[in-house]
Amino acid sequence: MAALLCARKALVSWAQCGRRCLSQLAELPEMHQMLRQTCRDFAERELAPIAAQLDREHRFPAQQVRELGALGLLAVETPEALGGAGLDYLAYAIAVEEISRGCASTGVILSVNNSLYLGPILKFGSEEQKQQWVTPFTTGEQVGCFALSEPGNGSDAGAAATVARRDGEEWVLNGTKAWITNCWDASAAVVFATTDRSLRHKGISAFLVPMPHPGVSLGKKEDKLGIRASSTANLILEDVRLPPQSMLGQPGMGFKIAMQTLDSGRIGIAAQALGIGQAALDCAADYAQKRSAFGAPIAKLQAIQFKLADMSLALESARLLTWRAAMLRDSRKPYSKVIPSLMPTLPYPHCNTHTTVSDEFPIPSRKPRWQS
Repeated sequence: MAALLCARKALVSWAQCGRRCLSQLAELPEMHQMLRQTCRDFAERELAPIAAQLDREHRFPAQQVRELGALGLLAVETPEALGGAGLDYLAYAIAVEEISRGCASTGVILSVNNSLYLGPILKFGSEEQKQQWVTPFTTGEQVGCFALSEPGNGSDAGAAATVARRDGEEWVLNGTKAWITNCWDASAAVVFATTDRSLRHKGISAFLVPMPHPGVSLGKKEDKLGIRASSTANLILEDVRLPPQSMLGQPGMGFKIAMQTLDSGRIGIAAQALGIGQAALDCAADYAQKRSAFGAPIAKLQAIQFKLADMSLALESARLLTWRAAMLRDSRKPYSKVIPSLMPTLPYPHCNTHTTVSDEFPIPSRKPRWQS
């Protein structure tokens, strides 16, 4: 723990060096290189050895999450005054990638708490809300979740069926949120509900809901194909009464809050995918060195070398795009379309394999186009 505290102090001191301005992506600044190495060392030492067991047992890595909190990684962009590390979004993307490389589930937990839970409160919350709903969630002792999706509308915030009505001075929420990451282990949720159906998406508001709380219940954990140490389940709201100060932002701002939060969250999702992809490449390269055929490692075969090179090129291209999106966000420039607009130029091979997300929602198998 002493080493973790020293590392966290180092992160804070790096943050005090000021913001950097990169015009090229040739090399990360020294601060970010040190952060990357710190996260990589932690993932290799504390997460990679137990990642498979955590996944098999659907077990939340509570101790490791607390250690990440001690490093400041549960609140990377959160100001130091509120208990965070006070770093930038590039640092956040780097941290999520390296943690996901060791354990994809822990990477998701880290990402959701940073961008989907703390993110909207930091941007739209009052000072009182920040003190109550941000500071306790920076240490790893508590994590939050983000409740937008519903059984009938996915991430379409404009079609929210969950409703919130005024009853005297209180708001009363009713509805069901679906596929809510971290909800079994969360101590609070950002919940979106319709407060005026006649205004359509402009009649949606956001609320801060403590957990547990009267009227709040959880559905069964989804039996996913992976990332199972991070819980995913329905969040059920039945006559949940909240005080007026629980509303995040102004009435009708929910759609705006959701869209801006999801924009930032996509950088974290990209970083998670990078970490998982890098771990897969590491395994593939290691296997190619150890697997022999015709008296030599298959890594000596040119076809295998080409495949590994293509994988490495695709990962590095995606990494640079992700970092660029993060830096544009740090510079307060438009970043939402950076990755989608450039994705067609990347050398990703076509994927012709289909599987299922969970037992209840199968994706039908289809023949590849070349077999049609």
